[in-house]
Amino acid sequence: MKPDFLDMVPWYSGTSADLFKTAFDLMVSVTLFVGRFDMRMMQAAMKSTTDETRNDDVLYDYFNEREDLWFDFVADTGDGGNSSYTVARLLAQPSIQTVIGGSMHTLPRGNLLVIGGDLAYPNPSSFTYERRFFGPFEYAMQPPRWYKAEHIAVDKPEVPPGVSKMKKYDGPQCFIIPGNHDWFDGLNTFMRYICHKSWLGGWFLPQRKSYFALQLPKGWWIFGLDLALHGDIDVYQFKFFAELCRNKVGENDSVIIVTHEPNWLLDWYWKETTGKNVSHLIQDYLNGRCKLRMAGDLHHFMRHSATPSDKPTFVEHLLVNGCGGAFLHPTHVFKNFERFSGTTYECKAAYPSYEESSGIALGNILKFRKKNWQFDIIGGFIYFILVFSMFPQCNLVHILNEETWSGRLQSFSSTIWNALLFIFEHSYVSSVGSLTLLMASYSFVPSKLTRKKRAIIGSLHVLAHLTAALVLMLLMELGIEICIRNHLLATSGYHPLYDWYRSMESEHFPDPTGLRTRLEQWTLGLYPACIKYLMSAFDVPEVMAVTRINICKNGMMSLSRSVLIMYYTSVFIYFWIFSTPVVSLIFGSYLYICINWFHIHFDEAFSSLRIANYKSFTRFHIKKDGDLEIFTLAVDKVTSKYSTCSHSHLFRSALH
Repeated sequence: MKPDFLDMVPWYSGTSADLFKTAFDLMVSVTLFVGRFDMRMMQAAMKSTTDETRNDDVLYDYFNEREDLWFDFVADTGDGGNSSYTVARLLAQPSIQTVIGGSMHTLPRGNLLVIGGDLAYPNPSSFTYERRFFGPFEYAMQPPRWYKAEHIAVDKPEVPPGVSKMKKYDGPQCFIIPGNHDWFDGLNTFMRYICHKSWLGGWFLPQRKSYFALQLPKGWWIFGLDLALHGDIDVYQFKFFAELCRNKVGENDSVIIVTHEPNWLLDWYWKETTGKNVSHLIQDYLNGRCKLRMAGDLHHFMRHSATPSDKPTFVEHLLVNGCGGAFLHPTHVFKNFERFSGTTYECKAAYPSYEESSGIALGNILKFRKKNWQFDIIGGFIYFILVFSMFPQCNLVHILNEETWSGRLQSFSSTIWNALLFIFEHSYVSSVGSLTLLMASYSFVPSKLTRKKRAIIGSLHVLAHLTAALVLMLLMELGIEICIRNHLLATSGYHPLYDWYRSMESEHFPDPTGLRTRLEQWTLGLYPACIKYLMSAFDVPEVMAVTRINICKNGMMSLSRSVLIMYYTSVFIYFWIFSTPVVSLIFGSYLYICINWFHIHFDEAFSSLRIANYKSFTRFHIKKDGDLEIFTLAVDKVTSKYSTCSHSHLFRSALH
């Protein structure tokens, strides 16, 4: 059967309950958990004396006796079902064959899978974990038949039947660190689904805490750090890894640090300094033994290597791979990154390439509305608020009476300018809406820019929307005026359909018994009033034109509240239809200009495109001689068609 996968998250929906819940959870998490309550402290407090001595709940050393080891890294899963399943299915294959340097290589499935956070989007609810994360992985490789999804692991690791201890278990295992999205509910769902369950599809889950240390063969280690919402490790976590560096990690050992955020790129981009405890751990405790740092969070692939230097190098290689299933992020925005912790780095690979990344951003102009049709709901409403006070425009004769097109255009432009001045001088609704939009637009511009630049960009953005709304308003009013002049509208009052219906009813369906009169009395006038107003709904242009003429002749105060409500409702319906394509076009153009000209809005400009393609994962091989081989395999195009007989995938490249 075809899997029941969910589509990519509609980040610009404006009506999604999941997105509102995400915003609420984030607000609560920032208020409550950042600096006040930290699940990592509770995990440390739950250790008994025995646990403190042995560290069985965070240190896993049963891999180190193997001759060699294959393991995989993936991050940012659980967005679109097709993309997450594609990556999970590749991870589940017993082996993958690919061409490297002209010869065929076989890459066995990893004995170990490390997932770098953000397991499900947009929020860590039971629904998103089960449908967006566990579902694709279970379709890719099923858990044992005897395992029950509702089972809670009380004493982990609960080794499979027939296995006496973890050293003898040869199946694939999985360890996971949480990302910022997993922390939106204070890590509650992560603890229930990761730390208290035993299987992720066919991958065994021995993990007990949100951070871990893995001792691998030939002196290799993996430190999985939990940065929470702070962007840094807490004191108790720091103490554990610092003591591990002093007492267990050998002088010639090599350590791989796994974090959710690649702070080397994000700190450079935002001009900040985060992860001070992580840097302290790497520089003062590992002291040159950290060979690789890798992370997700940015949904692309980039690998940087330190250039030869006389200065000490604390980290030799930096790797970002957040292509596990989430929407794509650009690479060209980070093209100029080259320094971190006093070391110069050179970019060795980027996927997609800088040129591809820049070209993909063009989709915001061409495809924003198609990808984010739900945005129409809020976009059309905003435009209507901006010009609410401008309806109706009664004095448009001067535009129509101009003899030349240049004169009409000049008259049209002056009318737009006068309407703009009217908004800020006399209108309450439209002026408040414009100022609110201006503040929102200013806040939307990334804080990495100066206040002056944010104000300029935000003002130009709002001015484009406000001008477009006024132009659409005036075009709509001109259309109605032309129809009235040519006797196409406002020819028979408010209820022409109802009048026609009554004439046809009296002519063809006579009522000699007076039944209709009695029905009107019994229903207190609801019949035929309901029929009258229902029929008005099917003749919106006529209602709009007649009301417009009455307002222009006698003023707003001459009409009842119900008639005004009916008028503005009919105006809104038509204006919403006309404005929604323009809203999307201007907003999409704004995102394109910002991402390619100013290199800002890298998250907003690519989440709008909801690109399921360009997915990848990284496969590692610790060889018998102690060398570490690294292969990154990428899928250019994710499939949405499945067959029970075969699975074919395209690999872009394999990198040593």
